[in-house]
Amino acid sequence: MKKLFALLPFLALNLLPVISQDNIIDEVVWVVGDEPILRSDVEKQRLQAQYEGVKFSGDPYCVIPEQLAVQKLYLHQADLDSVVVNESDVIPDVDRNINRIITQLGSKEKMEEYFGMPLSKIRETQRESARNQMIVRRVQTDLVDDITVTPAEVRQFYNTLPIDSIPMTPAEIEVEIITIEPKYDKAEIDAIKERLREFTERVNNGDNFSTLAVMYSEDRNSAKIGGELGFMGKGEFWVPEFANVAFSLADPKKVSKVVESEYGFHIIQLIEKRGDRINCRHILLKPKISASERNQSLLRLDSIADIIRNQKIKFEDAAQYYSFDKETRNNGGLMVNANTGTSRFTMEELPQEVGKMAYKMNVGEVSKPFTMITTKEKEVSAIIRVKSKSKAHRASISEDFQQIQQIVMENKRQKVLKDWILEKLKRTYVRIDDRWRNCEFRYPGWIK
Repeated sequence: MKKLFALLPFLALNLLPVISQDNIIDEVVWVVGDEPILRSDVEKQRLQAQYEGVKFSGDPYCVIPEQLAVQKLYLHQADLDSVVVNESDVIPDVDRNINRIITQLGSKEKMEEYFGMPLSKIRETQRESARNQMIVRRVQTDLVDDITVTPAEVRQFYNTLPIDSIPMTPAEIEVEIITIEPKYDKAEIDAIKERLREFTERVNNGDNFSTLAVMYSEDRNSAKIGGELGFMGKGEFWVPEFANVAFSLADPKKVSKVVESEYGFHIIQLIEKRGDRINCRHILLKPKISASERNQSLLRLDSIADIIRNQKIKFEDAAQYYSFDKETRNNGGLMVNANTGTSRFTMEELPQEVGKMAYKMNVGEVSKPFTMITTKEKEVSAIIRVKSKSKAHRASISEDFQQIQQIVMENKRQKVLKDWILEKLKRTYVRIDDRWRNCEFRYPGWIK
């Protein structure tokens, strides 16, 4: 049965304040429809925002309850429209967020201390929050899904902008890259495997896997929390080689065989299985590249750079033929910006070593060989070519049409959502505690 959202006030309002689970006096500060917003709800959001470094445009005790109230408007609409999300979509998001928090704070115990509640309660709170956010996004998408922008609207918007309001387009660069992974000495790999086997033997003899991970694992993020990775489905693990072994484990007391992946070499211990998801811990060791192998890879790239400069082969063809980088090889070496999905980067968005090299290069120039650390924390040797460079400038229709089009589209979407909220407010019962009314709200109509 659907809630009488727009008709009934929250009937239990006069029964509060109530006692929260922490034995602290709690109280209803807002009521939207028949849904209360508690002081504790606001405090949880404030604490989460403080942890994430979120800055508010005004008083948090005004901004947060209004945000929660708007969310309740969307959730009510989702109830009317039977919008739901699958738990299988929610849980991975929760696990990733909790793992990130544990990694940053250093331990599960520190996280529980920071939030003032046990992990089970934090997980429950995070699950509810993640589910609500997903539902709100789906309702918003449904509301703006059919919005389009014509070229005429883009030109009209641009032509009405004062000069000093035209957005700036930062200096951007396109870079092509060829990478080679230096080979590891066989003796180095054998030594790594033997060391991991020694760790396994120590665990079998009573040593704690987590302690060994803290002391020795070269996965810096998980090492802080004893190598623990958090609950993940098989497709969420970095590489299939790791996932295949991890999911074959059945006894939490056993340690896996040595597993090789593109990150290095691992041993894995199962912590818990929960349906089609597992939580495990691992120790990662990475073989070190010898100076001779590094020099050989740099010399090889130097030769490749020479034949490109002498126009015996195009950079794009050389990338397809020589490069080890799967993400750029089939793209002619062209790097893609993960933030935008385009090939354009600001200097700050490029990997540090690439940016330092590209900054002083001209368009069409091929760099000298250099070493860099990839996003997978592997050392590779590389050469780059600058495909294009643009200076910072005010956006123009001819050069930056897509950027301006996105601004117009976003403006239209925000107007539709704002108009929907204002209209929804007219039909919704709202009550705000007198002590929480002295605010400049984003949307008028809360106080009636």
